[in-house]
Amino acid sequence: MFKRILIANRGEIACRVMRTAHRLGVQSVAVYSEADADALHVGMANEAYCIGPAAARESYLKIETIIDVAKRSGAQAVHPGYGFLSENEEFAAACAAAGLVFIGPPVNAIRVMGSKSAAKRLMEAARVPLVPGYHGDHQDPKFLHAEADRVGYPLLIKPSAGGGGKGMRIVESSAQFPEALTGCKREAQSSFGDDKVLLERYLIRPRHIEIQVFADTHGHCIHLFERDCSVQRRHQKVLEEAPAPGMSAERRAQMGDAAVAAAKAIGYVGAGTVEFIVDAKGTFHFMEMNTRLQVEHPVTEMITEQDLVEWQLRVAAGERLPLQQSDLRINGHAIEARIYAEDPAKGFLPATGKIVHLETPLPTQHVRIDTGIRAGDRISPYYDPMIAKLIVWDVDRESALRRMDLALADFHVVGLATNINFLQRIIGCQAFASADLDTGLIERNRDALFPPSAPVSATALALATIAELGAIDEATANRADASNDRYSPWRLADGWRLNQDNHHMLAFRDGEQVREITVHYRRNGYEIESDGMRCNLSGAARGTHIDARLDQIAIQGSVVRTGHRRDIFIGGRHVVLDFVDPYDHDLEDTTGGGSLSAPMPGKVIAIMTQVGTTVLLGTPLLVMEAMKMEHTIAAPANGLVKAIHYSVGEQVAEGAMLIGFKAST
Repeated sequence: MFKRILIANRGEIACRVMRTAHRLGVQSVAVYSEADADALHVGMANEAYCIGPAAARESYLKIETIIDVAKRSGAQAVHPGYGFLSENEEFAAACAAAGLVFIGPPVNAIRVMGSKSAAKRLMEAARVPLVPGYHGDHQDPKFLHAEADRVGYPLLIKPSAGGGGKGMRIVESSAQFPEALTGCKREAQSSFGDDKVLLERYLIRPRHIEIQVFADTHGHCIHLFERDCSVQRRHQKVLEEAPAPGMSAERRAQMGDAAVAAAKAIGYVGAGTVEFIVDAKGTFHFMEMNTRLQVEHPVTEMITEQDLVEWQLRVAAGERLPLQQSDLRINGHAIEARIYAEDPAKGFLPATGKIVHLETPLPTQHVRIDTGIRAGDRISPYYDPMIAKLIVWDVDRESALRRMDLALADFHVVGLATNINFLQRIIGCQAFASADLDTGLIERNRDALFPPSAPVSATALALATIAELGAIDEATANRADASNDRYSPWRLADGWRLNQDNHHMLAFRDGEQVREITVHYRRNGYEIESDGMRCNLSGAARGTHIDARLDQIAIQGSVVRTGHRRDIFIGGRHVVLDFVDPYDHDLEDTTGGGSLSAPMPGKVIAIMTQVGTTVLLGTPLLVMEAMKMEHTIAAPANGLVKAIHYSVGEQVAEGAMLIGFKAST
């Protein structure tokens, strides 16, 4: 076994690899960008080296720099994690040339499978079923358009060199093809440094099922069963589970055998994933092979009771596979939820900012949390916005679903938008609960998954009220402690009023509505008056946690106070209110109507209009790139483009005014 390894990655996966390395007595060397100087993976490592500025191209993608650090640190091997350089053949070759063991497959395997087109040609020769399409090297736009017309629509355009859904476009008609091709090529070049694409017929209601394979240097290759990764947004996975619901033993054996055959055909070594798309009839088609550890590997670990990172280290060190195919069994059911900093209601727009408060469920044999984030850390625009992976296990799928629902309810994040409430709605969605799965599940169930916002509940308002009264009492006590006057009337905050009963008046903004609450002091608590109704309220706060009674009904929850914002966690749900401070007159939104601003920090990569152009509602005007994804800024109405404030290639801050726009009257 190695004595010291370098992890050429960051965040959650770097921490994940380090945990296993430390357990095996292997020292870990971390690398970090200037933006990650205080990151969790840096603190966990035995040694850490700064490798450059925040931008990945100037740090985590600098092959020469990482190799130099590995040699200087005395590392014997390099674990690439996933993303970044994990499937880069040049990096694997550079490790070998420097005398370092690359904890991954041989260079040739990466090369063959790194090109989706080459991989599909190889699978076609091996008679593995493929989706109809074009997988060649001829990339002339007119030729590709003709091939698209031949294959038929709907059609999927995919970067040949990439993964993770980056750059993929669904094309519904021939007329849409040119613009979609341009966008796919541009994003492919930006993300992978290669703008080659392939074309595939887009299957209706397919399932995305992948097989985990593992091979050693002694000629042994096995599979560790399947994962269902059908629930996706933007062609990227949201929920993954193992085993796949409804999978028969016969079909499992067929897909496992096909995956092992694919790995053997290229002399594979280490951990890999063979991905299949399965049509409505149950026929499976090869999509691609990921020559690395997958984000969703924990669900396989949970049902097989194996540590796949340990397997990676042992195989890379020349050991044989720990188990044979006949030794493996499926035990129970596991589900993984990817918790992202993003706003599902705004098209899953990634969010940036500081994590002010972070509270997670307690890890147990049933609940696992993989993360590289702590309270106080920042989600930056430079990297993927995943906060954590929440993984649950139980004896069957129904029990695992209940576990996941409870665990999501106990996962509290404050400071930026997250997809936690959205994940809860998916878990509770009839289609998901009944395993009616396909890659279009989210779109098919939009009404259930994106319900209109409802007014905040009376119980949530009650918790916010208790939190506010506690804050008033605390502030009063602090002022009194700072005063020398023991008899000052300001030592109490009991809402005293001349010729009235003692009361406070509070107000919270709930969306566009302001909810006013009058709190009357009573001997055993409070009487609150709101919207013409009166209720008895009592309770107390312990930090952010609150125990209260509303008309003798016990309620519990948490309230996190940040500026004017009140984040309330109650009954497994997260709601947000704004405290209306009567003494603060600077609450109006002054972000300049009539202009289109940047929804987040990023770079302008395309401008699709000119000053003086009259455009229609929905016309694409500008494309930004942030967090490895493209975001199109479109006309909010029919109108006139009055100004363009940035050029292609410029970095812009969140809220920056990109385009001056005047709507038609």
